Amino acid sequence: RFQACVYFATVFQAMSCGIHYLASVFMAVTPKFVCAIPGNVSSILFHNSSKSSIEDIWTLWASAENYIVVQLENGEIWELDQCSRSKRGVSLDLTYEYEGNKSIFSCSDGFLYDDTKWKSTVVTQWDLVCDREWLAKLIQPTFMLGVLFGAVIFGDIADRLGRQRVIWFTSTGQFIFGIAVAFTFDYYSFVIVRFLLAMVSSGYLVVAFVYVTEFVGIKARTWASMHVHAFFAMGIMVVALVGFLVRTWWVYQIFLSIATLPFILCCWMLPETPFWLLSKERYEDAQKVIHIMARWNKVSTPCKVSELYSAQQDDLVSCRMGDSDTSSTKKHNILDLFCNWHIARRTITVWLIWFTGSLGYYVFSLSSVSLGGSEYLNLFLIGAVELPCYIIACIGMDKLGRRNTLIPFLILSALICVLIMFIPQDLNILIILANMAGKFSIGVAFGLIYLYTAELYPTIVRSLAVGSGSMMCRVGSVVAPFCVYLRSVWIFMPLLLVGIMALLSGMLTVMLPETLGKPLTNTLVEATEIGRNKKSCSEKTPPAHSGAPLQKIEMFGQE
Repeated sequence: RFQACVYFATVFQAMSCGIHYLASVFMAVTPKFVCAIPGNVSSILFHNSSKSSIEDIWTLWASAENYIVVQLENGEIWELDQCSRSKRGVSLDLTYEYEGNKSIFSCSDGFLYDDTKWKSTVVTQWDLVCDREWLAKLIQPTFMLGVLFGAVIFGDIADRLGRQRVIWFTSTGQFIFGIAVAFTFDYYSFVIVRFLLAMVSSGYLVVAFVYVTEFVGIKARTWASMHVHAFFAMGIMVVALVGFLVRTWWVYQIFLSIATLPFILCCWMLPETPFWLLSKERYEDAQKVIHIMARWNKVSTPCKVSELYSAQQDDLVSCRMGDSDTSSTKKHNILDLFCNWHIARRTITVWLIWFTGSLGYYVFSLSSVSLGGSEYLNLFLIGAVELPCYIIACIGMDKLGRRNTLIPFLILSALICVLIMFIPQDLNILIILANMAGKFSIGVAFGLIYLYTAELYPTIVRSLAVGSGSMMCRVGSVVAPFCVYLRSVWIFMPLLLVGIMALLSGMLTVMLPETLGKPLTNTLVEATEIGRNKKSCSEKTPPAHSGAPLQKIEMFGQE
């Protein structure tokens, strides 16, 4: 009961991470626009249609190459393009086609935007179009850059100061910075506050994974860690719902930020994990948490930290006496992930899978609003399809194995990318279903790589391996928005890149060893032998004794 309450309270806030990660898909929309009119208008012409107002033109607007012809009250005739306006030299009859002399001017009076879908976006707020369009395209990449920094900084702080304090700070920070974004006064303050919001959102997500893992027992650990992703996906669904209901960007941002306010009000009740308290030798505090767990779980004889501590000391002494070389500790760095050809090949493959999973995940998510039909429904479905994919991933990992689940879904995602290219563009429903299938397959691969990476490397470099893989994941998330922008070059370019990367990753994964049912390794030699022999060195080597006391806590937590 205790673990369930802690788990659902913690992962509920993970929704806010999904919310802020994808909020820009509607907040930074660029609607149809033309140069503003330099005076009072008497008549408007678009092709062969004469209208009384600009608002009536937007339903006919089909391409950025179109322009509007307007006649002012003083008799001047102007052609309004998206990024320039032209004054006709001789003002005769009002016609759409004109071959005479024109004087070209910049859009010094601003722009006119189509507000039928969105009353206001950050693009219309600060005119992020034409020569300032690149600023709009930097909104999502700079956010993802903040995600990268936040994962590194808060992951380290959580190890030093504790998981509880970081969860308090980052969850409160998400609310404060989320509200602050809505009240920024210019583009640059908007980007800076969003960068800070990205840091705390990423920091919360990283620490939440560790936090729930340290509280949940061994039996439920795989399912619990995987379904943190599911709550992230629910956040994407919230974005679609709020985007449909609220069409002014700053109001939209406020509603998204208060969606998880209940957690902010009660997060101070979450305890520190006994694992971290024991690692910092805060035994009395750890005992208090254990007593709380016992009271909630109705356990009459909870374990005593003093007994665990004495057992741990005995294990450490026996371990040092039995292994003389353990007395000299060696600091490990990133080069240890390339210590020999087998480990180096494994590292390159794992990094590629991390990068591909993140790239595909965000390409499918960000491009969903451009598939045709209702962009709100598209994004909602892209988020909803993740919920069953993590169930399939968990079942596949336990029944088929990590590698045997990863390979087919990577290759399947590559095939789906190719399939989408051959679907006629007027078949919107089929295109949306294919994109959902692509998001499903890449989601399975993206979800299980966390656990698979931890099992592929030995204890001495396991955190380093997962951390470096996570860094490649963040790089993929930074690259993804730029990949989506390549639609302007060729509509299928993002899918082609994701398909190539997924196919290459799937082929290289064949060379990775299977880890299902095998004990975790302790040394690089043991890790190298995984999959090479029927009986690996890791099976001959018993697990480290010093973990036994902590295992007792896990067993107690499940009783």
